[in-house]
Amino acid sequence: MTPFQRPFPYRYYQFTLFIILTNLVVFYLGSMLFPRLLFELALSPLGVLDGRWYQFLTYMYAHGGPSHLFYNMLGLFFFGFPVEQKIGSWEFLLMYHLTGILAGIFSFATYLMSSSLDVLLLGSSGAVYAVLLFFAAYFPNQRIYLFFILPLRATMVVLLYAGIEIFNSLFFSRSGIAHLTHLAGFFFAGLYLALRLNRNFLAILMGRREDDDYF
Repeated sequence: MTPFQRPFPYRYYQFTLFIILTNLVVFYLGSMLFPRLLFELALSPLGVLDGRWYQFLTYMYAHGGPSHLFYNMLGLFFFGFPVEQKIGSWEFLLMYHLTGILAGIFSFATYLMSSSLDVLLLGSSGAVYAVLLFFAAYFPNQRIYLFFILPLRATMVVLLYAGIEIFNSLFFSRSGIAHLTHLAGFFFAGLYLALRLNRNFLAILMGRREDDDYF
């Protein structure tokens, strides 16, 4: 075991609830009281180049509208609690923010390469996608009712969402939705699983059992 793989003492504090509440409070403050707040928190390539490095973290707590906030928090509500309970609160807190930050850095790099310096990146989608992949890694056979109707295994949901994001990034790149950030969330979650938790998501995806869990 490397120092990077040294586990945290297991604790369960329901940090997922704290993250959801923080997002709600930030959205309320930015929408009702301080309109400038969301702009300051969003990841702006020009802002980062100007020294506002904190935006790699804060963009995860800024959302562009009620529906954007609702769907991200809904995903975090359904998948965050079981993942946090499984891996422990400190591990969850590190995973959530590290994958979100890395997804933001990746997006920033793509903006620089495409000379898209006047865009704003906001929302926790990258981190929420990472949570979804973690859920599929630890509960691969759990049924998820897509649109509350269609039952799919958790691993199949990850594949479906990844396919949709790849398709959209190729054909609808100017839709205003950060599809590459979503894919980066999946990628960095898989990397985190492999490097820190020694868990191979591709092996799980191919049907190899790694102490499958059900709840």
